[in-house]
Amino acid sequence: MEGLLKLKRRHFNVLTTALCALAAAGSSGLTHAQAAAAADPIVLVVGDSLSAEYGLKRGTGWVALMTERLQQEKVRARVVNASISGDTTSGGRSRLPALLKQHKPAYVVIELGGNDALRGLPMSMTRENLTTMVRASREAGAKVLLLAIEVPPNYGGKYAQEFREVFTTVAKAEKTALVSSFLKGVADTPDPTALFQADRIHPNESAQATMRDNVWPELRKLLASR
Repeated sequence: MEGLLKLKRRHFNVLTTALCALAAAGSSGLTHAQAAAAADPIVLVVGDSLSAEYGLKRGTGWVALMTERLQQEKVRARVVNASISGDTTSGGRSRLPALLKQHKPAYVVIELGGNDALRGLPMSMTRENLTTMVRASREAGAKVLLLAIEVPPNYGGKYAQEFREVFTTVAKAEKTALVSSFLKGVADTPDPTALFQADRIHPNESAQATMRDNVWPELRKLLASR
């Protein structure tokens, strides 16, 4: 009889433990798949309209296509797009601390600067803001990828070169990864309007895969280095 009571008590304890575990899982609202996804390292994209799908159907921008690429390559990472149309490097700099605290990213992709040029802001300000963002991201434990932005050709070749060098200078000084031409194959085609929307500033849907492919090699290196 005593042995039977011990056996029943053991079964009761096992059942109680299992029920408690199920209750905990249910209260968290997460499935095992969701919990695993939540544990994946985060790639935080901080950008402007080029990354915020301005003028595009939702889910067709290069950031969304990057998520598809990660899935195709079976790379465990989750992309968080914190891009805002019209944002400048000053705006990104002010938003970044809260984003780092909220998402705790392992990687930060910075795609900002185009609106600085469009507004005629000093290049020195753009360089300082980008430097601050890179350092803040690194101090938060994230690896950084900087995307160099091209300005429209009507700004002139000299200005375009000097603006591009802002990104190169920051990347070299901070020893951070760089995509030297984010819009390669988009802004430098024989027909510069073919891959742009009517405003001739924002790439159209057909350009998004090229933009994704410009970023992917450098991002892949970062993901593999962790």
